[in-house]
Amino acid sequence: QVQLVESGGGLVQPGGSLRLSCAASGSVFSIRAMGWYRQAPSNERELVATITSGDSTNYADSVKGRFTISRDNAKNTVYLQMNSLKPEDTAVYYCNVKESRGYIVDHWGQGTQVTVSS
Repeated sequence: QVQLVESGGGLVQPGGSLRLSCAASGSVFSIRAMGWYRQAPSNERELVATITSGDSTNYADSVKGRFTISRDNAKNTVYLQMNSLKPEDTAVYYCNVKESRGYIVDHWGQGTQVTVSS
């Protein structure tokens, strides 16, 4: 099993920055990828960014050039640096970890609120 603890959300003005963190514990040796998703009110959960165990990254078009995902393997932690934030980035952000058990199992963090407003 993998346990996830998120931190770093909050209220920020448009154009500002925030950094989200997600620390994984438990069966971390079997993690294949880590990432961030978000869900705004009345919307479905959508991918923001992912990073594989080989450090390959993938971003939603809406955040390319503004957000950066990274991971610290020694700390089993994934980060999301969010710059030039816009009101449409407002959502609950969820950490995701894909664990391999011969098949992939998804684990989710509890979610952290990001609000971009003046």
